[in-house]
Amino acid sequence: MSQEKMVEDIVRQVMQSMIQTPGSAAASAPAVSGKGLDPLRDYPMAEKRPELLKSPSGKTLSDITLDNVVSGAIKSEDVRISPETLRMQAEIADGIGRNQFADNLRRAAELTAIPDARILEIYNALRPYRSTKAELFAIADEMENKYNAKINAAFVREAADVYQRRNRLRAE
Repeated sequence: MSQEKMVEDIVRQVMQSMIQTPGSAAASAPAVSGKGLDPLRDYPMAEKRPELLKSPSGKTLSDITLDNVVSGAIKSEDVRISPETLRMQAEIADGIGRNQFADNLRRAAELTAIPDARILEIYNALRPYRSTKAELFAIADEMENKYNAKINAAFVREAADVYQRRNRLRAE
């Protein structure tokens, strides 16, 4: 196998692993999930339903080749996971009874709309003693209203309440 082919295979494997549910038990899954994807029929999606998988920029798995990477036709944004892919993976996870993992995937899908730099700011603001309750509530409002990240906004509001009860807020 040529070195170029080996690198291309590695890139494809990495891309597939990014969109597969780790440690899936699809073989023991219930027959059909509630919204149309069948874990037995459709998982792993990269192998069984690749036509459904697209990056946020619209690239498909078949577009991601070593030649395209080397030529510059594939950029870093072309290998990011899309919120739609995360939601489909959540549906598969629900279909095999991994509901908590599915919820995590839905939260991740929401977070794709928030710029990376802002995610890091929010992360730092959520550390104990870094923010006031009002600041955390303002972050939650921003997440909900600007980015439509309602699940994550609820999480930040819950964290603000917990921090208040445990005396972990920054003094005003």
